[in-house]
Amino acid sequence: MTDENHGAVLVVDDNAYVLESVSMLLGGEHFSVVSCMNAEQALYKLKAQRFDAVLTDIKMPGMTGIDLLTAVRSMSKDMPVILMTAYAEMDLAVDAVKQGAFDFIIKPYKPEYLIHAVEKAVEHHRLVLLERDYKANLEKEVVSRTRELSEALKLLENTSRELVERLTSVSEFRDPETGAHIKRIGYYSGLMAKRLDMPDEFVERITFAACMHDLGKIGIPDSVLLKPGPLSKDEWEIMKTHTTIGHRMLDKSPYPSIQMAAVIALNHHERWDGHGYPRGLKAADTPIEGRITMLVDQYDALRSKRPYKEPFTHEKTLKIILEGDGRTMPGHFDPELLEAFAGIADGFDEIFKEHQD
Repeated sequence: MTDENHGAVLVVDDNAYVLESVSMLLGGEHFSVVSCMNAEQALYKLKAQRFDAVLTDIKMPGMTGIDLLTAVRSMSKDMPVILMTAYAEMDLAVDAVKQGAFDFIIKPYKPEYLIHAVEKAVEHHRLVLLERDYKANLEKEVVSRTRELSEALKLLENTSRELVERLTSVSEFRDPETGAHIKRIGYYSGLMAKRLDMPDEFVERITFAACMHDLGKIGIPDSVLLKPGPLSKDEWEIMKTHTTIGHRMLDKSPYPSIQMAAVIALNHHERWDGHGYPRGLKAADTPIEGRITMLVDQYDALRSKRPYKEPFTHEKTLKIILEGDGRTMPGHFDPELLEAFAGIADGFDEIFKEHQD
């Protein structure tokens, strides 16, 4: 690691031990750290100097971390705010994310997860500032160079898409699955939608939206999400809530792609035979985008290495999905999708091989 400054971070916690340990940890990673014991002092610092991210505890006497989040949002909608919280405050933290919090860290935190979260937040802030500056320059350029408008708008669209993809990967540091897995799910889903002769708009939308299928895993405790062995019954019930958490985080968006992502997050573990979760929907009661993502996610899970299994070959994975192995059965999937999958299975293999970490 180089000695260059990786960004300015404001850390807020009324617990002196936590404040000192977090500050030392981030300082050791070459972040410029300013620490505060309360939210009022933090607001004063925010007005006096520039920061790339704010890391704050939720429960503090007087002005809470949620209050600080609201105040920061009124000052700068671009400043990423990471909340530190206990698992008992999970509902409060998830609601805070919907109100504009960038992420949250569960106490007691693991150093590598906290560092990764702060790195993501700083990177996000820099991307937002870059995009904002780019838009301002673009507006001036369009006045004098209207003939380049089409190309410029396309570039802006790609920049926005990359920004959303990077924000989606904020859950990556808490999920044993990889960024390549997230991208493959989108490519598989788009390929399947094409095979089903879906409209081009649907194909483009699901290719983008399916990447957010597991966003709700950010709300699952480390002890469950990162457990190397089998989950207990209670732990499995907690794990299943990633579907509803993801839906809550994405629901009620005015943008069609995010609306589809919310539907996928909620429904990508429903099964054709009605034995899926969280609602036990049967057959076509599950939206088509959920049925597509469920199948392609199963394909990628079988192909990938997991703590409990070695990766399967394409041929073995194809046989399991089409014929079953006792754990995965054809009855789990929409028969029309199974037929489409069989016809384009080689395309799935190509996507898997091409997109690796």
